[in-house]
Formats: sequence, C-alpha cells, structure tokens
Amino acid sequence: MPPMDAAPPGLAPWACHPSQSRGRRFAEPEAPTRTAFQRDRDRIIHSTAFRRLVYKTQVFLNHEGDLFRTRLTHSLEVAQLGRSIARSLRLNEDLVEAIALAHDLGHTPFGHAGQDALHACLQALAGAPADDPGAHTWGFEHNLQSLRVVDALEERYPAFDGLNLCFETREGILKHCSRANAERLEAREPGGVAARFLHGGSPSLEAQLCNLADAIAYNAHDIDDGVRSGLLSIEQLEEVPLFERYRRQALQAHPHLQGRRLLFESIRLMLSDQVYDVIDATRQQLQSSGVGSVDEVRQAGPLVGFSTNMRQASRVLKQFLFRSLYRHPQVVDTTDRARQVVSELFGFYMERPHELPPAHARQPLRARAVADYIAGMTDRFAIREHQRLSGRVLFP
Repeated sequence: MPPMDAAPPGLAPWACHPSQSRGRRFAEPEAPTRTAFQRDRDRIIHSTAFRRLVYKTQVFLNHEGDLFRTRLTHSLEVAQLGRSIARSLRLNEDLVEAIALAHDLGHTPFGHAGQDALHACLQALAGAPADDPGAHTWGFEHNLQSLRVVDALEERYPAFDGLNLCFETREGILKHCSRANAERLEAREPGGVAARFLHGGSPSLEAQLCNLADAIAYNAHDIDDGVRSGLLSIEQLEEVPLFERYRRQALQAHPHLQGRRLLFESIRLMLSDQVYDVIDATRQQLQSSGVGSVDEVRQAGPLVGFSTNMRQASRVLKQFLFRSLYRHPQVVDTTDRARQVVSELFGFYMERPHELPPAHARQPLRARAVADYIAGMTDRFAIREHQRLSGRVLFP
C-alpha cells in the first residue's frame, strides 16, 4: 500500500501539512494508512509516560477523590478543546491532538509542587562536588522534561530512543524554555525546536492553540474541582465577573437551576464563549497579519489568542483561582508535604544509588538519572517509595 500523502482536505494555507513536515530526528518510512501527525498521536497514546498521567496530580492528589482531574483527564480535555477550535480555524487537528496529549508527559508527581521541589534539588548542586556537571544549570522544567521523555526516555523501538516524533509535534511540546536550556538544546540540534527561544519567532498555529487550550481547560476544570472539594463555593465565584456572567445566563434560561447543574451549565457556557472568542479573535489576527504560510506564521508574533476583553476577564479568573484555591491552606498543606516527599526522595537516591532501578543506576550523570526517575513516578508510587525509604507516613 502506498504511503498516505497530502494533508486532510480543507486545511488553511497557514496550517501544518504532514507532507511538508520538517521530519523526524531519525528517518523512517512513512506509514501507509496514517499521516505523520496521526502516527505521532498514536505513539504518544501507547507510551508508558502517557499511561502514568492517570495517577498524576492536577490540583488535588489522586487519593483525595476519584472524580478530581488528573494529568490524563486534563490532557484529554485540552485535546478536545484544541480540536474543536482547530476545526473552525482549518488547522491540523491531528497535530493539535498530538501536542495536547503530550504536553504534560514530563510533569512530576504532585503537579507543580513536585516540579518546584525537583528544580530546587538540582539547583542546590551548584558548587557541590560535581559528579553531574551542569545538572544544577539545567534544573528542572516540565516542558523540557516532556521533550526529554519523547526524545530519549521512552524505550519502545529497536532503532532509537524516545518516540521519534515529528519536528512540529516536538516544537509544540516545548512551549516554554529558559535561555540557558535553549542554548544547550540548540547546540545539540542547530535550528531545532529551541531556536525560537534564542532568535525570536513563533511556533506553529497548532502549537499556539494548544498553549491557549491548556489555559482554558484548567481554569474551567479547576472551578469544578474546587467546588467539588468544598474549598470553593458558588457564592465566592459570583465575585468573579467572568463566571458570574454565565451563571446569570444559565439562570435566565433555567430559572430553577441550582447546585451542581447550575455550576456545570455556567462552566459549559463559559467554555463555549471562550472557544468562540478565540476563533473570532484569531481569525481577525490572521487577516490583519497577512500571513499565508507556516513559514510566515513563524516570523510573525503570536496570532492565536483571546480578544482584549476576554483576555482580561480570564486573567481575573486565574488570579481568583490562585488566591482562593491554589493558595488555600488545605492545598498548601498538601503541596508542602508533596515537596518534602520529592526532596527527600532525591536525597535518598543520591546517597543510595543502589535503590534506583538498574537502568537508572547505570547512568553516568546520577543527579539527572535521579530526576528522570522521580519525574516519571505517579503520586501513589512516590508516596510508597518515600514511606519505604524513610519509614515515615506523610500521606496517611
């Protein structure tokens, strides 16, 4: 069967076409029934790192309740929102889905608390006897770790490490990168996925869209999870103009609505309006920019975004969530214990490398091997390992 050629019909000229991809790091024959981006999506779904996301924290730890979002369900929601917007903008849905499903593969257990703790551990090596030169400089960035997962850490194929994804998918996964780390990546891959962080420019529209869909998804589902947990109330949310607008709309259409149905309908209306806003604002940006190709997109500034009013309203919502949910004393207590688990695990493995799995223990750069191992853990495995090595129970 001949390989599948051309992109799906109806793509805009500024969308990424799989037949025009910048390719993979290791050349492979094309698949006969799938485009390059479909193949990337499939590899991500079948990866070990993707399966682990089901037991990794979004805001609430996995053991705190069965119905709270995890990194896996969050990634699926980002993919759904991204595909919906991509279809209206005639962007490549398969590429959007691949990026969305992979964007959190490098996240540590316990969400941002775990990431911050691991970064601090690596930076603390500065000035110490260097069995791992440069580890403290690299530090830990979850976007960089997601790229590391798909480029090096997955072990599925006989001819190469990682998943050997297309440039466009890898570019979208690396949505943030410090300059120091970008310089190191550029030295290994000149003109590659880190070049834009050094020389300016933008990623593809599909990558830009995933970045925004990520923010839309977590603002909405953190409202839901916050209320479900009892840490937020609908009365508190009435103080947030963006939410209150849609709560009033829901009550206008359904005057007797209350409780969770009122919450769900308000969130649904908010999500729909944000999607429509992104589509309209991005269309206007594309028209005014005059871009006509992917290369021209890369030379332009950001083109996918909210309107000015929606961007400001979303920022106020995010500030409310940061203040009322992410900094809630109960969440802070949990994240403090999570940081302790990760920090102490790092110390244990650095002092006792024989406790690491053989493949990690054999790595010449011990600190990076320890960071890779911890970053790949699920919440519950990290808790069990910490209890085994410390003899203490931080999460009864």
